[in-house]
Amino acid sequence: MTADRPYRDRRTAGRILAKDKALVRLSENALVLALPRGGVPVADEVATALDTPMDVFLVRKLGLPSKPELAMGAIASGGVLLFDEELIESAGISPAELDEVVSRETAELQRREALYRSGRAPLQLAGRPIILVDDGIATGLSMRAAITALRRLGCLDLTVAVPVGARSTCTEIAWQVETLVCPLQPEPFHAVGLWYDNFMTTKDSEVRECLARHQHRSAA
Repeated sequence: MTADRPYRDRRTAGRILAKDKALVRLSENALVLALPRGGVPVADEVATALDTPMDVFLVRKLGLPSKPELAMGAIASGGVLLFDEELIESAGISPAELDEVVSRETAELQRREALYRSGRAPLQLAGRPIILVDDGIATGLSMRAAITALRRLGCLDLTVAVPVGARSTCTEIAWQVETLVCPLQPEPFHAVGLWYDNFMTTKDSEVRECLARHQHRSAA
């Protein structure tokens, strides 16, 4: 952990995030929702510190065919689709190419939903404060897809909590939720992973282990 990379890893970031006074105030009757996979270790630490139930909310980035790391859209549980129309047009993405990416990522979202839940029904979301956690926000498309889907499910009190985010994106997201918690909004931003010493890919097995640890709290 250095001045250039203030977070050692996602778990360190989660422990720091959990100390935010806004999250502490929200902890009563709240539910922490993680965006898999990178948001899960962060949310695990937040939920543990706040003593709140934790679950996952599935979102998949729709990457450009030529640059998969660059989001041209996102899909979330419940069939919510968001597109960056300007990027799609400038990149010359055909309807067939777009459909192929959407189909592939929808299949992956469904695979993860089945794998992570192992037959367990999602927690009840409506009528309780939701703390939506990820490891960072760049373009914000995935987070906006999650917000849109949660609003459709009747969630009226949404807090987005991330360790780091692009300042302009955080400003946009803040208008869409009741509370935004993002302690680090560097300029220039470039990419989420630049602000972590260790930004290794979170494995499916770690996601399942985190959910298993929180299952007793969720049931209570």
